[in-house]
Amino acid sequence: MQAILLSREEVARRAKQLYEGGIRQKVETEENIGKMVVIDIETGDYEVDKTGLQASRNLSKKHPNARLFGIRIGYNVAVSFGGVMERVSK
Repeated sequence: MQAILLSREEVARRAKQLYEGGIRQKVETEENIGKMVVIDIETGDYEVDKTGLQASRNLSKKHPNARLFGIRIGYNVAVSFGGVMERVSK
């Protein structure tokens, strides 16, 4: 199967669409705030963990060469280098 090349922006757009389309309401619970949700943009599968590392590994085992995108649950950015991470209102 030939891979279709997607820009980073397209991968992000698809992931955010999947997140807002149903994943968010399932994972955005008080105990998950601040954790990472990693989404396979082709299958819609996702996993949650503290850093996203194990979630990425698990998804890669299920779907080798998957296109993955991480979102920090409850925040507007995944990481911040010297800036401020702001909580997103529901």
